[in-house]
Amino acid sequence: MKAQRSRRPIDVLRGFFLLCHPGPVLFHMIAVTVFVLLAAWPHVHWNTVILLIAAHLAMQLSIAVFNDYCDRQRDVLSKKNKPIVRGLVHPHEALLTALVLMFIMVLLLLPLNSLALLISLLYLVCGQSYNLGLKATPLSGIVFALAIPLIPVYAFVGVERFVPLVLWQIPIAALLGVALHLANALPDIEEDAASRVRTLAVVLGVRGSCIASCLLIFLATVSIGVLAMTGLVPAQARFLFPTLLLVSLAVGILFVFSSVTKSYRAHKSSFYFVVVLCLVLAGGWLLSALV
Repeated sequence: MKAQRSRRPIDVLRGFFLLCHPGPVLFHMIAVTVFVLLAAWPHVHWNTVILLIAAHLAMQLSIAVFNDYCDRQRDVLSKKNKPIVRGLVHPHEALLTALVLMFIMVLLLLPLNSLALLISLLYLVCGQSYNLGLKATPLSGIVFALAIPLIPVYAFVGVERFVPLVLWQIPIAALLGVALHLANALPDIEEDAASRVRTLAVVLGVRGSCIASCLLIFLATVSIGVLAMTGLVPAQARFLFPTLLLVSLAVGILFVFSSVTKSYRAHKSSFYFVVVLCLVLAGGWLLSALV
């Protein structure tokens, strides 16, 4: 890691900003905000909504910061632009920040029901266990499959509302969680393979990961349609079917695009496309079932 004799305040601020992984965290926060608002609708208690969103933000920032702390030795070899490697943030500062953010998460959830805190702690365990070593194994996909379904459950439990959709979304969200993980791992797949890191994406390979990610999203789309048509999760067709059609077409485009592009930038773009697809699918489904 680079040693810097002095750091300007602006450098430290930029380092902590980068340490927080603003892009991925932003997508997480969009998701949890949508879920909390839909869960609370039409009787929105803003104090509860704000606490739920703020607590999840603190947790996501903790996971993001701790991720760079755990990867600091490996980043010296392959990701020299990381803030800890560049000396913008010292390792002990990153660790302390992650711990403080976890503490803030707990404090924010104390006024709410204990089950919301428990679910948030489960998500935190998934995220930090991923950082502590599971990310380098084929089990990395399972972590996402367990963690992503907890976000809607957290939202509904937090506002003390239960609908059958909360249970049915778990297998759907698990599929989308693995798809997100594979898409997220694709930009680094060559580097991980060279480092002998056996992530799920490395095991499947570039083509296998692309195919699996597209199939998982499509399977989730079909499953949502089946749940609606069988009446297990009633939904308004005017919202649901345009969503399912749009996502299905987009998955086809993603599959073709992923098959012909192999650059880091292309894989990164594909990841953000997958994130948007998952948000549209989940948001459209929830909107059609709850509003």
